[in-house]
Amino acid sequence: MKSSEQAVTTQFLTFKLGGEVFAFAIGRVREVLDYTAVTKIPEMPDFMLGVINLRGSVVTVVDMRLKFGMGPTPRAVNTCIVIVEIELEGETTILGALADCVQEVVDLDPENIEPPPRIGARVKSRFIEGMCKNGEDFITILDIDGVFSREELEMRQNCPRDLAAAS
Repeated sequence: MKSSEQAVTTQFLTFKLGGEVFAFAIGRVREVLDYTAVTKIPEMPDFMLGVINLRGSVVTVVDMRLKFGMGPTPRAVNTCIVIVEIELEGETTILGALADCVQEVVDLDPENIEPPPRIGARVKSRFIEGMCKNGEDFITILDIDGVFSREELEMRQNCPRDLAAAS
């Protein structure tokens, strides 16, 4: 984990993608929504499902399983959208991360968070801030700013703003 965040960030929202447990720092999570219909946008990458209307704002929804090469997220009763904040060149961008289900908010001791493995991870290590054992589960703590490239976020920012009324 980044040393500047170790002393500050200890709470994480855990969620599942497939059978694996992932987490976002709780300070980057705005809210969790039940799955809702997503308006598709032409020519976006497959993992960018489209947009939703979140209280009048257009929010892009990303299928995290597709982004990580795990296949599409099946829609089920627990499927949800985690609304997160991402920093891009000093500006905050809001995205929805589609997950199989949200588990809980956990407190993790920063001393128990280890750096990402160098080999064998299903997710590229630039996405991973750290790994931690919690009970029987390994939790992969995601670096939400590292999950998306600048080019991907710029593609998202170029989508029409008037789609909020359509979703």
